[in-house]
Amino acid sequence: MSEDPADEREAAEDLPEIVVNRLRAAAAQRGLRPGVRPVRRKPKDVVPTQFSDGRDPVSLGEIAERIMAERGWDEPLRAGGVLGNWEKIVGPQVSENCVPESLNDDGVLVVRARTTAWATQMKLLTPKLLRRIEDEVGSDVVVEVRVLGPAGPSWGRGKRRVKGRGPRDTYG
Repeated sequence: MSEDPADEREAAEDLPEIVVNRLRAAAAQRGLRPGVRPVRRKPKDVVPTQFSDGRDPVSLGEIAERIMAERGWDEPLRAGGVLGNWEKIVGPQVSENCVPESLNDDGVLVVRARTTAWATQMKLLTPKLLRRIEDEVGSDVVVEVRVLGPAGPSWGRGKRRVKGRGPRDTYG
């Protein structure tokens, strides 16, 4: 037995009314009345540390943050977060082939690549790396990334050496 198409249309037209009635019933169960906004309570007033007697319970994280802010350690700790979390920031494959060497006060991160191919790859990934560092550690910690290739052998060994290009003429 199929229903009449007119009955289906009436049921479809009643659907919004049914939904509104269910929402009103749910609000009434929670104690809300139509047209009345719930009262928002202010968070408890926190007594500033300079006015308290110092015996109020404080979490260890809050103490650490306060000490870092008082001593100006925020920036160095965020910079240390870049070097300490390098593998998490760039991933295992890149961290095997590229190692951060230093991060100076101007926000220049120096990265040493294992091969010239990885140095080229890191130069191409620099914008993405900067965004990833900003997401992980914060903005303005790293402003520029300098990628260095592998360190070549030094030809200047011994006490007596000749200035100049060295033994490069033997390679060709």
